Amino acid sequence: MKALVYQGGGAKSWTDRPDPEIADATDAIIRVDAVTICGTDLHILKGDVPAVTPGRILGHEAVGTIVEVGDAVSTLLPGDRVVASCISACGRCEYCRSTRYGQCRGGGGWILGHTSDGVQAEYARIPFADLSAFKLPDGLAADKAVLLADILPTSYEVGVLNGHVKPGDTVVIVGAGPIGLAAIITAKLFSPSRIIAVEPAPVRREAAKLFGADVTVAPGEEAVEMVAACTTDGADVVMEAVGTPAAFEMCTRLVRPGGHVANIGVHGAPATLHLEDLWIRDVTITTGLVDTSTTPTLLRMLAAGQFDVDHMITHRFELGDIETAYDTFAHASGTGALKVLLTA
Repeated sequence: MKALVYQGGGAKSWTDRPDPEIADATDAIIRVDAVTICGTDLHILKGDVPAVTPGRILGHEAVGTIVEVGDAVSTLLPGDRVVASCISACGRCEYCRSTRYGQCRGGGGWILGHTSDGVQAEYARIPFADLSAFKLPDGLAADKAVLLADILPTSYEVGVLNGHVKPGDTVVIVGAGPIGLAAIITAKLFSPSRIIAVEPAPVRREAAKLFGADVTVAPGEEAVEMVAACTTDGADVVMEAVGTPAAFEMCTRLVRPGGHVANIGVHGAPATLHLEDLWIRDVTITTGLVDTSTTPTLLRMLAAGQFDVDHMITHRFELGDIETAYDTFAHASGTGALKVLLTA
């Protein structure tokens, strides 16, 4: 089969690899029907995720068709269409028993495209398939379902739920890339009074408005002044959806006393935590890796049309054009890319 393989030092190649095989009784093999690229994949290529070693097949967001299952798989059959979760869950360890699948100590967690081969390939092995692949309802298109592999549950769990968004809140989202836009979509489920998106790129500020932001503004002092003008003491909830020190530090400036800062972004460099300012303001700061425990709920809501993701996919490619797709996604400020979709 063909697969996108990390070569180290920022290099990658679409090359031949052996077809995956069942390694454990809990595995499933999927034919990849649709796959997308995550900002985390770009972080890997920049060297921000040193656990990814040369030779690794990249990718952790896919929709596929089951072609084979291990003897212990009980809920999936060949021919089933599934979304492959970015998180694998053994279901037995202490963390999985409390639905903290991202912290799985039984061989799961974030392993696809990280510590085991991923899904940017023609076929992929899905470990712990009963808990880590979700059967799709008939009629749900792959270009919608693939967003449930990572960005929707990530933004919902690590941003909206960790941030304790409530009806009437003022919510600020720093970064209007795919994760920030998904945070807008899922925050709106809780009826905040106002959503402010902070984003330097004009095309992404326009996208934020399209997805439901009430106000958009460039970062820096302009954002500080905008939030001050819209609130009494700052935002109730501020989400960091970029993964840079400047974005995190801006979040801590925009939050009100007693508010929440929910860090979603993947950080590759230290950020300064200004405790000399924050300690007296009762600010709660959360971090987290997605658990995907909410994926079944989000899947039902998506299938029922309770939120709209129709504009998230901006560029479409055939799977064999994945290197061009990476270039398009990596230069989003010029291409206007939000999510790119690759289909077999």
